[in-house]
Amino acid sequence: MSENLTGQSFSMNDLAGPLRRFLPARVSGQALAALALALGFSLIVPGFFSLGSMRSMMFQLPQLGLLALAMAIPMMSGGLNLAIIAIANACGIAMVAVLAHLPLAGHSTGFVTLCIILALMAGMVLGTALGGLTGWLIVRTKVHPILVTLGVMSIVEGTSIWLTRGEVVSGLPALYGHIGNASLLQIPLAFLAFLAVAAIVHVVLQHTAFGISIRMIGSNALATRYSAVNVDRVTIRIYALSGFLCFCAACLMLARYNSASAAYAKSYLLVTVLAAVLGGVDPNGGFGRVTGLVLAMIMLQLIATGFNLLGFSDYLTLAIWGLVLIGVACAQSLVKKRR
Repeated sequence: MSENLTGQSFSMNDLAGPLRRFLPARVSGQALAALALALGFSLIVPGFFSLGSMRSMMFQLPQLGLLALAMAIPMMSGGLNLAIIAIANACGIAMVAVLAHLPLAGHSTGFVTLCIILALMAGMVLGTALGGLTGWLIVRTKVHPILVTLGVMSIVEGTSIWLTRGEVVSGLPALYGHIGNASLLQIPLAFLAFLAVAAIVHVVLQHTAFGISIRMIGSNALATRYSAVNVDRVTIRIYALSGFLCFCAACLMLARYNSASAAYAKSYLLVTVLAAVLGGVDPNGGFGRVTGLVLAMIMLQLIATGFNLLGFSDYLTLAIWGLVLIGVACAQSLVKKRR
């Protein structure tokens, strides 16, 4: 509680009030927290709100945001997908392999574009298939998703390392890099693509029977099964969608790094779980919103950029992410106990 110049008191709830007219209570709180972080870093970090800094954040956020979506959807169903990084890297390697075996030199832009589309289709099929296979294994074996996805992660990652001999693979046409790093009105196309995918996933989760079934399974899988919902089929589709989102992340990773590797983005796994939990996804399943996840990603990107400008070590930042994850989990546990 504080007082303004006229002596009238106000609180953070008063500031969040206008946001609650348009957003759910939890999401409005996240939006207010993101705004507070932005203002705080702008006061202590010179140049935090510069155009270059903002563009850098918008280039970095999309690939991690898509991977966080790939993690959040299985979590809403009460599961987990530890294989998202391995699947994304496998998709990237497959797309580079397709392009490396096509005769691109000396051909027209139209032919190169067609080859890029073929490579994208190969990556999409691989990512969706690996995700669907993961869901099928969970359904057939009745083993906890942590163990199944850990096994899939090991298989996919090991195969990727074997095929590439642990090296970085390249060979992308210049056209792909130009498209991936292009901007529209100073806003990176990659960031706009992330927002578009997030909007589509939001509609699917909030306004389709499939999306409702995901949260129903997370809340009570047995009751959902008795509600005439084919839980096994929905589970396979959940992980297939997660695999497709891994492919989308791989597309942006290729454009950013201009190469593919089985070792890229390994440190992102912890951050995707943190983003999902911080965005309001219940680790036990049943609850979660894409809007909350997007705001959580913005918050984490603001913190990462601020730490980077302050000269923090990447390893220290990773340790802080772990502490934040434990803190958020403990806070959620306390809230549940009070209820």
